Amino acid sequence: MTDLDALYRRWLFDLWGGDPSAADDLLTPGFVGHWPGLDVHGPAGAAEQIRRSRALFTGVRLTLDVGPLVSGDLVAARWTFRGDYAGGLPDAAAPPGTPVAFAGHDILRASGDRFAEYWVVSDGLGLMTALGAV
Repeated sequence: MTDLDALYRRWLFDLWGGDPSAADDLLTPGFVGHWPGLDVHGPAGAAEQIRRSRALFTGVRLTLDVGPLVSGDLVAARWTFRGDYAGGLPDAAAPPGTPVAFAGHDILRASGDRFAEYWVVSDGLGLMTALGAV
C-alpha cells in the first residue's frame, strides 16, 4: 500500500466515517474541495461540509468499491455510501428511516503528505429520487 493509498483510506473511512478531527491530519491548510455547486476551503470547511452531509443520515456505512488508484500526486476511487435517511432535506418526501444507497467517485490531489484539492461526482439524482425529492 502506498502512502497516498493509505491517506485516501483515512479520508474515506476516518473523515467521512465520522471523525472530523481527521481533517487537520489529512488536508493542507489551503485545501479546496469542489462539491457540485459549492467550493469549501481549508480543513475546517471540509469537515463542516462532511458533517452536514452525514447529518442527513444515520447508520452510515461506506465501502471502497474500486481503488484507490494512484498516479503521481492524484488519487481516484469509487465508493458506495449507505445509510438511513434522518430527515431534513427540503422537498424530500421519504420518511426518516428510509434506507438509501448511492455511489460516487473521488479525485484528490496531494501536496506532500496531505490532500490539497478534491473533486467529487456522485449519484445525487439517484439519491434524491430515492428520497422522493424529484
